[in-house]
Amino acid sequence: MNQISSELQRLHWVRLLLKGSIDAADVSAGAAIHGFLLKSRLSASAYLANHLVHLYVKTRQTRHARKMFDEIPHPNIFSYNALLAGYAHNAEPGLAADLFSRIPSPDLVSFNTLLAAYASDSASALRLFRRMRVTGAGADGFTLSTVVSAVAGGGAAAIAAVHGLVQSAGFAGFVSVNNALISGYSRARLLPEAEKVFLELGLGRNLVSWNSMIMGYGLHGQTRRALALLPAQETDPFTMASVLAAITASRELSGGAQFHARLAKLGCNSSPRVGSALVDLYAKCQRLEESEKAFREVPEPDQVLWNTMISAFSMDESFSEAALRCFRQMQREGFRPDEAGFVCAASAGSNLSSPFQARQLHAIAVKLDLQSKHVAAGNAVVAVYAKAGEMADACRVFNRMPEKNAVSFNAMIAGLAQHGRGEEGLALFAGMVRAGARPTGPTLVSALTACAHTGRVAKGWALFNAMEARLGVRREEEHYSCMVDLLARAGRFAEAEEVVKTMPFELGKPGWAALLGACRTHGYVRLGETAAEMVRRLEPGNASAYVALSAIYAGAGRPEEAARVRGLMRAMAVRKSPGCSWIELKKEVHVFVAGDGAHPRAAEIRRVLAALRRRMEERGYVADEGAVHHSEKLAVALGLMSTGRGAPILVVKNLRICGDCHSAIKLLAAMTEREITVRDAHRFHHFRGGECSCGDYW
Repeated sequence: MNQISSELQRLHWVRLLLKGSIDAADVSAGAAIHGFLLKSRLSASAYLANHLVHLYVKTRQTRHARKMFDEIPHPNIFSYNALLAGYAHNAEPGLAADLFSRIPSPDLVSFNTLLAAYASDSASALRLFRRMRVTGAGADGFTLSTVVSAVAGGGAAAIAAVHGLVQSAGFAGFVSVNNALISGYSRARLLPEAEKVFLELGLGRNLVSWNSMIMGYGLHGQTRRALALLPAQETDPFTMASVLAAITASRELSGGAQFHARLAKLGCNSSPRVGSALVDLYAKCQRLEESEKAFREVPEPDQVLWNTMISAFSMDESFSEAALRCFRQMQREGFRPDEAGFVCAASAGSNLSSPFQARQLHAIAVKLDLQSKHVAAGNAVVAVYAKAGEMADACRVFNRMPEKNAVSFNAMIAGLAQHGRGEEGLALFAGMVRAGARPTGPTLVSALTACAHTGRVAKGWALFNAMEARLGVRREEEHYSCMVDLLARAGRFAEAEEVVKTMPFELGKPGWAALLGACRTHGYVRLGETAAEMVRRLEPGNASAYVALSAIYAGAGRPEEAARVRGLMRAMAVRKSPGCSWIELKKEVHVFVAGDGAHPRAAEIRRVLAALRRRMEERGYVADEGAVHHSEKLAVALGLMSTGRGAPILVVKNLRICGDCHSAIKLLAAMTEREITVRDAHRFHHFRGGECSCGDYW
């Protein structure tokens, strides 16, 4: 009897400790209790195990939650639902669906939780909702709110159908469902319907209702109407953040600055939630200095605000180092990076093409267990390695990912294409489709880019034609742009022109720029003139249009017209961005411009280049005198001087590598028995043994 009493007492205290750990989200204390349970007979209790699953889920430790779940001999519905909630919260719909399929008798909570996991997958959400209705699983306000949110992107018919069901099923009086309808109609570009729902709510509106309508006006660029809903002395941070989000949606910088002044007067700008909205507003209006000021106005930033500031910096490639500094400062302030912050930091790191930064970020992902728990973090690591020239590491991380989504494949296919391994990228795409994974618009962009980089015109047409009919992916302007690039690179200008004439979109600046580049490569004057004019119209200050057209005329033996274009460029005060290259050696970045004499070792670099040139000329190399001291050659020479025999060299260039440098570095790689990689503005060139990974097709 005493033994039973003692066991019950221990059970009571363990339950209280666990409850306290859950309330405080104290995973360390929970892990200690878990260790104690493993050594006692209490470990067999599903009741306590469910509490541990809940704790691990609440602290986003889904791998540990799954391990705890697997230790339960006979999991009950609460066990399944607790783990299911973790997968939904971490946006892991694949794992959530797999677990759901194993529940013997799912209840309404199970269905609702899986619906939440499908928040960004309207098709899966609707299929599950239909199943709920067929099987009689029932529905509640949460069910309908989630379904409304999921189908908002599906168009007017889809949301109207769900609205009809809301009314017929007796949920029209649920304020949460009506709030979801206001947001859903707004996102579906049906503002009058959103206003009607808002007005019909009458006195039943709550704060979320007002915020949803404010956001709706913002999405439609009606900032004045959004502000009209705001009481003069309102200071609720959620409402203020909604107004700022509305202003951000319309990119109304002046209105945002005025509202910022109002917030400062009311003392609301020190709220982390409002600070995050201000940082986001200024970042999306390309005013990062103002974003920083708004960030500094918050005395105690929370994790969301830190993440928003990192994200703001990562939007502008020139602020990539600032993003990483902010990421490190956040950690020094005691914040543990989460998935969102890490992905933004990795995006910034990708811009630097730094193997050192890639390894540092990967180490952080491993240390914090982000890579194994969050597919987005794994995708970010793949991308940062690929853009740092470390494709072997990118492949290794990709192959070890426990779960992959379309973004995972997009990153790998795009990386392989950029590294001159387009055939492997296309094989990966084919394997993805065979495995039943659903490609997305960006997946097809990556696959078509792989075709463009390898000259696979027939394959490109096959993919393009199969997009809507077989793959279920709608063609967007970017896909047509890829086809124009593919055809123009291959010199098939008649087909490229036909695509431009018949496409249901206006070709954007990237498409015209690709066409112009191909005309320069192939010396096609007539279409080059048209493409240059379109690039000038779409981006008047872009020097590439003038430079490329001048080169086309010069190559066609028309020097007077080449001079006329250069004169026009001067008259318009358009300046060409100087070509620069950089190389990272022992964590220090060395930057060069053409003819650079500012580097401390400039004289030595020139002597080495002169010696190498003599050796290359012995092998038949004929130098272009205008490219002798191009920045990439200077960076490669420093790399050869500063690294040991056989060590690989990575150089990054901000513009397209010229033909002379391409030929010279191929020869240098063979002579020095090195692998020399140059990342230019379009792709990676891996030079080894006198060959380049691009196959001289760039």
